[in-house]
Amino acid sequence: MTGKNVFHIGPGFIGSEILHLLTTEGYKVTTLVRSESSAKILSERFGSNLSTVHGTLSDTDIITKHAAEADIVIHTATADDVPSVKAVLAGIKQRVSSSQTAPIYIHTSGASVLADDSGSEYASDKIYDDTDPASINALPDTAPHREIDLAILRARKELGDKGSKLLIVMPPIIDGVGSHGGGRLSIQVPTLVRFALKSGYAGYAGKGLARWPYVHVRDLARAYMTILHYAEGDSDKDLAENPYFFVESGEEVAWKDISEMIGRELHRQGKIGSPEAKTIPEDKYADLFGDHTLPVVGTNSRNKAVRLRKLGWEPKERKMADEIEQEVIPAVLKE
Repeated sequence: MTGKNVFHIGPGFIGSEILHLLTTEGYKVTTLVRSESSAKILSERFGSNLSTVHGTLSDTDIITKHAAEADIVIHTATADDVPSVKAVLAGIKQRVSSSQTAPIYIHTSGASVLADDSGSEYASDKIYDDTDPASINALPDTAPHREIDLAILRARKELGDKGSKLLIVMPPIIDGVGSHGGGRLSIQVPTLVRFALKSGYAGYAGKGLARWPYVHVRDLARAYMTILHYAEGDSDKDLAENPYFFVESGEEVAWKDISEMIGRELHRQGKIGSPEAKTIPEDKYADLFGDHTLPVVGTNSRNKAVRLRKLGWEPKERKMADEIEQEVIPAVLKE
């Protein structure tokens, strides 16, 4: 039972799984919620080690206050909300100024920061490794999520040795159904399932050849705890040199592979006429992600979670084809 004080932002798909692990281990967690009904659900779900504070990502004064009071801050709401992250960093700087101690901050970025402009025409040969922070630092400032990642890097530099525990997690395709989030789903794969049900066939953008790693949401939550426990220990020198952690299960797939998994299962259930997956015409992208369809489901983002494995983390959940069949498709069919 740690008793350490955690301020958590984003009790959703990823966050609910992390909240379960934090509260089970005895951390005292305060999480930001938007409504009284959400507060009630979370309090019932996670018990006395969880308290809530009402606010949104725009309530920067609330976020700064709680970040300044916390031993640990974890942000899993979104990779792209600049004001909330700046508010967290302001709180951390206040804490350092007043007490000369800095909390551990684990921020959720994403492997989209590595995404290329392949248009899903080919599989890239480039595979990033999180033991090589220089290759990540060399990414363009305009890369997805990079604006916030750079703000965190600047704060690390400003805080000096006290900034070493400001960390950036970059998950790949996250999928599956969590055990503690009320059946919440991710984005990419469920959207492809819904498209197939609506259109009568499983589809992919472009040639579907671009590749991403995959991680189940429960394995991802365990990865956050592995990183947290490492940061709580004697890890200052290593973390001062490298803030980045990839998280992947060891399974890498092309977008076409995912659509073929969806097609086989929906056809088996009699929901579509053929198991064959095929290219989605551009005029149907409105049923996916509109103008963002190729950036979302048509890029390469190949990477290896070397650091996590050195810390002893390993995936335990289903392989992707099994979780699509046994978790995601049944959940989408219930909608």
